[in-house]
Amino acid sequence: MPTPWAAYAALAASMVMVGSYVGLSKLLVGVFPVLLLAWLRFGIAALAMPHWLRRAPAEAPLSARDRRLLFWESFLGNFGFSLCMLFGVAATSAVAAGVVMAALPATVALLSWLLYREHIGRRMLAAIACAVLGIASLALLRGGPAASGPWWGYGLLVGAVLCEASYVVIGKQLTGAVSPRRISALINLWGLMLVTPLGLWQALRFDFAAVDAAHWGLLLYYALAASVWSVWLWMRGLQQVPAPQAGVFSVLLPVTAALVGVVGLGEAFGPRHLLAFGLALAGLLLAVWPAGTDAQRRALRP
Repeated sequence: MPTPWAAYAALAASMVMVGSYVGLSKLLVGVFPVLLLAWLRFGIAALAMPHWLRRAPAEAPLSARDRRLLFWESFLGNFGFSLCMLFGVAATSAVAAGVVMAALPATVALLSWLLYREHIGRRMLAAIACAVLGIASLALLRGGPAASGPWWGYGLLVGAVLCEASYVVIGKQLTGAVSPRRISALINLWGLMLVTPLGLWQALRFDFAAVDAAHWGLLLYYALAASVWSVWLWMRGLQQVPAPQAGVFSVLLPVTAALVGVVGLGEAFGPRHLLAFGLALAGLLLAVWPAGTDAQRRALRP
């Protein structure tokens, strides 16, 4: 079969986009209060995809179970993730967010085992260990200004990973009955409703006229990338690429977030970060690399 280069490009672009807005959110939280920023993100995205709310002709009406799952999908994956990630990045750095987000595949496997008793092999256990060691080395090995950041900032980033992993696990239960585009639109609306009281409270005290055009443009990119573009690109790629193989592209998320922090924001990248980043990427590759690859390679040897 021909190589699906277009699907590969879509998967790579999706993960680069997620990594970029995780990193660039450091700039936004310096201008907008976190709760107001989350509210504006959900509001802009809601204006961009009202046509995704419509039920397809062949799609069944939402059941009571679907509605409950959609609420928790939004509460954890949208509302909880946004608050933990934004507060965590504001307290630490984009590089730290990149390292911690590399633990996502291992965290998904751990939650799947806890909730559904899915098997965890030795390689996945090693991936979980690498992820834990990477986060611990980043948070605990201190030295110099590059190591600044309170312990609770790293805790919030870990909370963001747990929320995103819950989003993935719950999404497995939803995609069989509801289309991906409709899931995206419905959970975004739930997120908007959840954060609106807090967002309005901060909006009444905020001077919108003091925000320059560059930050407004960055906010627009953040809202559309987080809720619309990255989701569509990822689903487009999955149409032609098996999920285990597609998971390898998630390595681009932490790499992009760290690059944005170092190149775009001027954050330091020292030996401590190199150690943490190496452990995190090793754990990520152990978690997402297709299981049959090594066995197939051995079988081809003479």
